[in-house]
Formats: sequence, C-alpha cells, structure tokens
Amino acid sequence: MSKFTKKKSGELPAVNTASLPDIVFMLLFFFMVVTVLRKDNLLVKQQLPKADQVEKLKKDRSVFIYAGKPSSRYAEKYGTEGKIQVGDKFTDVSALKAALTEQRSKLLPELQSSVVVALKVDEETNTGLVTDIKEKLRELNMVKIIYIAASGNDVGKN
Repeated sequence: MSKFTKKKSGELPAVNTASLPDIVFMLLFFFMVVTVLRKDNLLVKQQLPKADQVEKLKKDRSVFIYAGKPSSRYAEKYGTEGKIQVGDKFTDVSALKAALTEQRSKLLPELQSSVVVALKVDEETNTGLVTDIKEKLRELNMVKIIYIAASGNDVGKN
C-alpha cells in the first residue's frame, strides 16, 4: 500500500494575470470615452450676453472667432483694448483673412464651402470691433454668422 503525502511549501501561489489585459483595455476605453479635449485656449475674457432663445450649434462646420478684452492673465502683455482671437492666437483685423482661411482649410473638404462663423463676443466689447470683423467676413464670402450667447434673460437688468 502506498502512502499519500501532501507537499507543504511556505510559498504563496503565483498571481493569476490572465484577466489583466482585459482590465487594462477596459480602463483605456473608459478614459478615451470620457476625456474631453479642448480645441482652443481662451485668451480673451468671455462674459457672453444673455439670450432667452438659445439653440445648440453643430461644431463640425463652424469656425470660432472670439472677441473681447484680454483675460487678466494676458492683460499686462497685450493691454486692455478689445482683441480678436482665432484658434489659439490673437490676430489683428488686417490678418483676420489669413487666420480664417487657415481655420477653413482645417475643416472637411465638403464642408469648406458652407462654413458657419460663430462669433463669441464679450458683452463689454466695442461694437466697432464686431463691425470690422463682419466686414472682413463679407470680403471672404463667409456670410453665415451665428452669435453665441449664454442662456438666460437680462431684460430687468439696468
């Protein structure tokens, strides 16, 4: 008759890593889905005027122009006069044509002919600056313009 004996060893069994790739890919997909990438870094102050009829904008065919005084972080370097921002750079009215052409070229080729320009203008911005922007847009034949506002109603504001 044979005698059965257990081998007793003081070592811990190895950790099973078979499900580790599944966990890693699940975390990777989670972070890919929930991460939001910012397109532009705002250099100007953005206190948008209020509007009571606000509609969501499709961003796939739009070019954004930001106008307003430089934010407090950039006021010392650029001054306190109203500035125009296209993309991540300040631009002058004279250089607006080149900046908009560059932004238009980044869109899909089939959407480049029907570009919608979205103006995000600070409520304290001089109207002359907005008029200059609109004149340059007319020269480029970019006549579809949307003014972006915050939702709310400031009728009672004095």
